[in-house]
Amino acid sequence: MSTLWQGRFEGGPADELLAFTVSLPVDRRLAVDDLAGSRAHVRGLARAGILTDDEAAVVLAALDRVGDELVSGRFTFEPTDEDIHTAIERRVTALAGAAGAKLHTGRSRNDQVATALRLWCKRELAAVARRVLTLQRTLLDRAREAGAAYLPGYTHLQRAQPVLLAHHLLAHGWALARDVDRLLDCRRRADVSALGAGALAGSSLPLDPDATARDLGFASRFENSLDAVSDRDFVAEALFALSLVAVHLSRMGEEVIVWSTDEFGFARLDDAYATGSSMLPQKKNPDIAELARGKAGRVIGDLTGLLATLKGLPLSYNRDLQEDKEPLFDAVDQLSLGLTAMAGLYGTLTFDVARMQAAADSPYAAATDLAELLVDRGTPFRDAHALVGALVRDSLERHVPLAELVEAHPDLGADGAALLEPGRPVSRRRTAGGAGPDPVSLQLERFGRRLEVDAERLGESSE
Repeated sequence: MSTLWQGRFEGGPADELLAFTVSLPVDRRLAVDDLAGSRAHVRGLARAGILTDDEAAVVLAALDRVGDELVSGRFTFEPTDEDIHTAIERRVTALAGAAGAKLHTGRSRNDQVATALRLWCKRELAAVARRVLTLQRTLLDRAREAGAAYLPGYTHLQRAQPVLLAHHLLAHGWALARDVDRLLDCRRRADVSALGAGALAGSSLPLDPDATARDLGFASRFENSLDAVSDRDFVAEALFALSLVAVHLSRMGEEVIVWSTDEFGFARLDDAYATGSSMLPQKKNPDIAELARGKAGRVIGDLTGLLATLKGLPLSYNRDLQEDKEPLFDAVDQLSLGLTAMAGLYGTLTFDVARMQAAADSPYAAATDLAELLVDRGTPFRDAHALVGALVRDSLERHVPLAELVEAHPDLGADGAALLEPGRPVSRRRTAGGAGPDPVSLQLERFGRRLEVDAERLGESSE
């Protein structure tokens, strides 16, 4: 059984070693990126005179054939294929003969793998960001549809002040906008070629890492070969950015779970985005929302697991780094599915506006408005706060309508009682970024423009 290191060893590897060290089931999804890196390396070897033009053509043709075999499913893996990189090189050598045996000249799997993974991250982080953008567009559409609908805003899960439904939906949209920023910023730092770093120290051959970096579309090449083959900061950072996306989806999911209960009754689930019970005929369950909440823990675990792997590694490459791909791939997979499902869930929710507004029309939700009326009339805020708080306490303890107490108070009177009328408090919010009609109208415009800008950053139209 031949291996890439067989010259140093007298015997072949134990079955147990191969079973424990193989990573092919995980990293075979890097095939496209490994082929791209190998093509660039071949062209670099030709520029350096290490491969003749004819040899380079033969190896490039072999790489193209391997790519076709992998896509069509005709590629045959062997027991000695530790990973996708080994498998591809083995097949290229079989196809290209002596020229193929030169493919790995000046290259190590250390810089080869790091380069392929960076290419994968560049592509897939952008793909996740596009899915985030799709969810944001759904939120924008629902916010525009919401019009003047309002509901209670909450702190500590206690009713606080009324807010427009559009304002509430856009709060999630802006959090997701930060996710897009983080994903693209992380992608920028991953945009560095490691090809040419070799095993850890570069090469004595006349290779040009700058040229191969340009060939592969990277913004730059590595500055330090030791760092290039051992750096997985970009993976950890990607997992952190993905974890925050998962946390935001979890928060959105929790909201749908609560809103769709009979106790709240703010929203109803569409049949296509809900499940039933195997025993309880009346049930409609928010499984997408619950799994968004549950899978956030899984993605956070992907991040913390990788950080634990990285924390004790000496320079430069260690086989522990093989464990970087599974958590990264898992996080991207879970978020890709979750973002699409949540866009469908939010896009099909039916909001019970009457129920929302009835909950927001409690006179106690206008307590801050009463205090601010007193402030407008010259009362220090702390004094106004205490006065209104006392009225609320009196209303609750004596079961007297708050409006009656407010109207009877000499500092509030009819003007104060008018603030307790349904829909009045939310209409008074006027500060920039606030929950009232005028600032929300402006916010809708600004958020729409933000999505257009982010679409351009991702190379797509916002239409």
